[in-house]
Amino acid sequence: MSEEQSRRARVVLVDDHRMFRAGVQAEIGATETTGVEVVGEAGDVDQAVSVITATRPDVVLLDVHLPGGGGVEVLRRSASLMAAPEAPVRFLALSVSDAAEDVIGVIRGGARGYVTKTITGKDLVDAIFRVADGDAVFSPRLAGFVLDAFASTDAAPADEDLDRLTQREREVLRLIARGYAYKEIAKQLYISVKTVESHVSAVLRKLQLSNRHELTRWATARRLV
Repeated sequence: MSEEQSRRARVVLVDDHRMFRAGVQAEIGATETTGVEVVGEAGDVDQAVSVITATRPDVVLLDVHLPGGGGVEVLRRSASLMAAPEAPVRFLALSVSDAAEDVIGVIRGGARGYVTKTITGKDLVDAIFRVADGDAVFSPRLAGFVLDAFASTDAAPADEDLDRLTQREREVLRLIARGYAYKEIAKQLYISVKTVESHVSAVLRKLQLSNRHELTRWATARRLV
């Protein structure tokens, strides 16, 4: 068996249409042939967060429009898993929509790619492995939306401010801005409350802010929440 044939990717399917999930499972879930193992499914935001947290897959195939807040909400609530230093969970949007706002929304939320449901099974398997390896994958014309959106973003001062923060400080910043208490952040990131406090102090100092309310406004203005 070649190295390519022996590769494995653990995948969670998130889509509110059960028949579509069954179709994807049938198309890509023959592990011995494709190397893809479907380890969980979900039909709404709460189910998705629960299954993703329990299984910690390599890749989540994520629909954009879901009951409970949509794919962006799943991404927000899975932020700590995406930021894990070892074996991060990566997200690939798989949607019928090719609207620019949907594409840009989930990419800003942390997804590694976006493909439409017209994709073939073979190409979807290839996309899954590429995303698992950390690559960005897009259906051909969708990449232009992302490039245009980020090229036109006039946010140089915000980028300079963010560059002062470490990856962990950014994660703590986002969770604070979303209203999490220190104990909740500690639990999410598997660190102590004291470490959370240290990170918050460092963020406030680097951004020259006085309290978490100012920090929340700062993060919201930059669409980091």
